[in-house]
Amino acid sequence: MLKTGFAVETVALALLYVAFCTPVKAELIGEVDTAFRWMGKDDRVVMEAYDDPKVHGITCYVSRARTGGLKGTVGLAEDRAEASIACRQVTESIHFPEKIPRQEDVFTERMSILFKRLHVVRVVDSKRNTLIYLTYSDKLIEGSPQNSITAVPVARNNPIPVK
Repeated sequence: MLKTGFAVETVALALLYVAFCTPVKAELIGEVDTAFRWMGKDDRVVMEAYDDPKVHGITCYVSRARTGGLKGTVGLAEDRAEASIACRQVTESIHFPEKIPRQEDVFTERMSILFKRLHVVRVVDSKRNTLIYLTYSDKLIEGSPQNSITAVPVARNNPIPVK
């Protein structure tokens, strides 16, 4: 009985991990070259789209620098900390399948081989019925104060359900 219970718990924990830790994938919308590199990819600014997984009808567009060269081509370069964000309602109406936290890290993506990540955080402004999205980067030792913010107002007849 103990072994069966242990196996069930292990499977349940693995399923929870997959459900809550599966990263949201960015959709590459476009890119522009900013500096020529003799070897590997050029330095560039990429534009990516992220659909908010808990708010149907919201897409966030993030632009950020990607380092090229040999290190950038194989994924070893550290990208710059600057990013810009614009989130928009992209469907006729916004739908909330469940209650959402007042503040939540919605997307994260690696910006270097170790320790540096880009974050997009959603914050609910209940008083104004608005979703605020903030992008910033962090690093194990020292993050960057550079950030970008955008807001998406939600119609008053569609109150944001907060946990």
